Amino acid sequence: MADSATALEQKLANFDPNALGDAAGGLFGLPFTPEEAQVVVVPVPWEVTVSYRAGTAQGPEAMHTASLQVDLYDPDLPEAWRLGLAMEEPDAAIAAESDELRPLAEAYIGWLEDGQPDEARDQHLPNAARINERGAALREWLKAKTGALLDAGKGVVVLGGDHSTPLGYLHALSERNEEFGILQIDAHCDLRPAYEGFEFSHASIMHNALQLPQVKKLVQVGIRDYCQQEADFIDQSNGRVALFADRFLKAEMLGGKSWKKECKKIIAQLPQKVYLSFDIDGLDPKLCPGTGTPVPGGLEFEQAVYLLRQVVRSGRTIIGCDLNEVAPGDTEWNAIVGARLLYHMANWMAVSQGRLKARTVE
Repeated sequence: MADSATALEQKLANFDPNALGDAAGGLFGLPFTPEEAQVVVVPVPWEVTVSYRAGTAQGPEAMHTASLQVDLYDPDLPEAWRLGLAMEEPDAAIAAESDELRPLAEAYIGWLEDGQPDEARDQHLPNAARINERGAALREWLKAKTGALLDAGKGVVVLGGDHSTPLGYLHALSERNEEFGILQIDAHCDLRPAYEGFEFSHASIMHNALQLPQVKKLVQVGIRDYCQQEADFIDQSNGRVALFADRFLKAEMLGGKSWKKECKKIIAQLPQKVYLSFDIDGLDPKLCPGTGTPVPGGLEFEQAVYLLRQVVRSGRTIIGCDLNEVAPGDTEWNAIVGARLLYHMANWMAVSQGRLKARTVE
């Protein structure tokens, strides 16, 4: 332990936060290993059930590359780089299995769209069952991995992949917290049960999360695409789900209300402990044109970061977070935005957990 502490002190003393990002270094060019870091990013390159455009499995690698161009200074958190932030190596077996199963899921979805012809039923139904089985295995793998990091005293960020990926992390947190709420920034409600027959679909992540009794509240922000079934689910949730649809938020602001006031309304719905789930398509699609299912509207980058800061400044604790659906597409822009968003999320989670001190400014 003494040797590792000395090595970390040497890294802190020798690292130049003003230099160009070192391609041989870690996330954001930082010199820390996951063992040394206070906050660890767990990449999950998985996108088996995406129902429109693929590419999110390449998100973690693309954001790692883009992170090398991110300046580390934040006027609210001038010492943020000293925190210790690192990303684990992506699991090659997870990526390989995603690549193997994705074409099977795509073929199954095509069979559904064709009206489920009987002659292909025996071909596709076993594949759907296998995909559900492997989705459960992914959940258990991530539950064990994130649970071990939490027990080691780390802050944890899960980096997808598609939005199905963080479910195992939510299970790990549920075993370690009596109750908490979820703040979801997203274009979609993701409340569909077993969407397209896939129990662990990206469109079912919040339906699955709400099966956990520890999740006392789900607050959805920026939503602008949802179905009647999801609307009914929210209406019948007895207040467990609070919807701040993009249309409502924009109407309020066009009527003269400030984003600051809207954020206060959102935060008032959250319990003391908060899990942040950020689908990048919650942002305006000009900021994430490569994401799987872009939708007009959404938050500006600074609106999202302001909301994050206000959650922390309200005294709430962010017990964990995920960022997903960053698909590189035909441009580096998606990863450039995603990397900067990841930096803010990791750092402000650390502030809320007492690992990092923020300046007392608005």
